[in-house]
Amino acid sequence: MDPQTHYGLLSLLPATLAIVLAFITRNTIFALAIACFVGVLSMGQGLMGFPTLLKTTLGTTEFSWILLLELFIGTVIAFFQRTGAIANFTRFVEQRALSRVKVQLVAWVMGMFVFFSDYFSPLFVGSTVRGLTDRYKVSRERLAYIADSTSAPVSVLVPITGWAVFISGLLIGMGPIETAPEAISVFVQAIPFNIYAWLSVLTVGLVIIGWVPSIGAMGRAEHRARTEGKVSRDGAQPLLGAELTDLQPFEGIKTSLWLNFVLPVLIVISVAIGTFIVMGSAKTMEAFLAAAVVLGVIMRLQGIALNDIISTALSGMKGVMPAIVILALAYSLNQLSKDMGTAGYIIDITRGWLTPQLLPAITFLVAALISFSTGSSWGTFAIMMPLSVPVAFTLTGDTLTPLVYATVAAVAGGGVFGDHCSPLSDTTVLASTGSACDHIDHVKTQIPFALGVASVTLVVYLGLGLTL
Repeated sequence: MDPQTHYGLLSLLPATLAIVLAFITRNTIFALAIACFVGVLSMGQGLMGFPTLLKTTLGTTEFSWILLLELFIGTVIAFFQRTGAIANFTRFVEQRALSRVKVQLVAWVMGMFVFFSDYFSPLFVGSTVRGLTDRYKVSRERLAYIADSTSAPVSVLVPITGWAVFISGLLIGMGPIETAPEAISVFVQAIPFNIYAWLSVLTVGLVIIGWVPSIGAMGRAEHRARTEGKVSRDGAQPLLGAELTDLQPFEGIKTSLWLNFVLPVLIVISVAIGTFIVMGSAKTMEAFLAAAVVLGVIMRLQGIALNDIISTALSGMKGVMPAIVILALAYSLNQLSKDMGTAGYIIDITRGWLTPQLLPAITFLVAALISFSTGSSWGTFAIMMPLSVPVAFTLTGDTLTPLVYATVAAVAGGGVFGDHCSPLSDTTVLASTGSACDHIDHVKTQIPFALGVASVTLVVYLGLGLTL
């Protein structure tokens, strides 16, 4: 492993500062902005370094995509609210006489069902089930945990997602892997070894049914919700604008659960999966654009005025703006971490520990540290796959063995760890958004479970390394 150029220990400063300030101040936007500002000053770029960082980072196709995706998702959610679709869904589920536990299990299953997009899943689950969980006195923190833990951890286990395509694409050219079908085959073979993702999804179900206790901050949040009826703590700042949380259904218009809710969801799923099968890439943003347009047309045919439809769409866009601002700053911090060589420094100080027995465990640990520090799973994959998998092939004589599969899975699971629980992660932000939960409250209540699963995963990989 050749060390990447980095700023040494200083390269950890921006990400560390952002995480620490976020917990201290409970204001993620302030923490990220200060971290970016201090980072550019540390690199000697002066006062103009901060606006320059924002311009270069946000003026990209990648950020434009996430920006448009969030705006269209906000529009669809606002249409759901305005047509009473979510209220209709709530009534439909309530007719099944569900219990508090079963309502949470519904959210868990819905999160696993929407496997094709870790962006759509937490927003869809949170916004759709929130009315139900509020009614059954389930804390917003618990809902955010369920929505978050069934997004990226599920997406990375399914071989027909963008995650599978991206990871397998990185594997082409390594060892005996020469073609895309061979790379996909390796990804599939590695799925059983992705301990972190499997345990993350399973743990949610065990927490819901009470086999795993709600410890620490999560336990306090659940006790507050059950005994006081407060789904959010006093003083919490939900990461969803009042434009969405306070949007009331249009009066005097009869709407349909199937036309106003089920059909748009089917459009999103069909377009996303269909484009993946035909084009090899799930067009998620285009799927939400199509759903928003179709739903807008249906609303007009149902008698809702055009001005009201446009106003509702704008309210939806405004409602997701807090999340967009955080994502913009998180993307900037991620770019800053790349420029300062944060990942390279972490790799440089850990590469001496690599042995055949420790390879899966150290790979998972390093990938987890990088993803938590940067909030980027795919960025972690791009860094760690070319570094760790060739080492595995060297140890196995360019032969596909369980050690190789375990190493690929360790990179995937380690990357998901940060995507799953880092306060800098886009998925973590979207889980807080969909659930209308205070972002730091979500992070604080989720981290103990994520760390517990990561610890078990590390022990399993140590055992696998000794066995393999």
